[in-house]
Amino acid sequence: MAAPPDALEPVRAELLRTARDAAAAVLEGARAEAEEILRAARATAEESLARARDLGAADGADAARRERTRAVQDAWAAELAARAEVYAQLRDQVRAGVRRALAEDTGRQRRLTRTARALLGPGARVVEAPGGGVTAEVPGRRADLSADALADRALDRLGARAETLWGPP
Repeated sequence: MAAPPDALEPVRAELLRTARDAAAAVLEGARAEAEEILRAARATAEESLARARDLGAADGADAARRERTRAVQDAWAAELAARAEVYAQLRDQVRAGVRRALAEDTGRQRRLTRTARALLGPGARVVEAPGGGVTAEVPGRRADLSADALADRALDRLGARAETLWGPP
């Protein structure tokens, strides 16, 4: 015997088809919404990454500028220290040369004594300076014609020409 036909079968089939269509529509909407969310998230991530790159580049440029400035300052300080050392050596050599010249020629010592008296007057008290040369004094005035003072004044007179010491030969 055959089962009686189910009168509700077409209604169930229609409800099932409608439910499947509704589920497919919901699923399609969910997929579309998920894609939109992913697209927005990717765009936000790209924007954040771009901002981070820009900030990193700016920070890197600032750091590089600071490092270049520090390097220039360090190089300048090293150059100034080297110049000071060379100048001190030159001063020592010039002083030694003046001392030698005064020790080798007693006539120079007498000329310095005459120069000191010419500067301060005949009543000046003139004494030999250690290392050569003389110093002279009268009340309120003093003349230093010592070997070191003469050498230092000679170097001081170089003035801006001393800069040629640091240039190419």
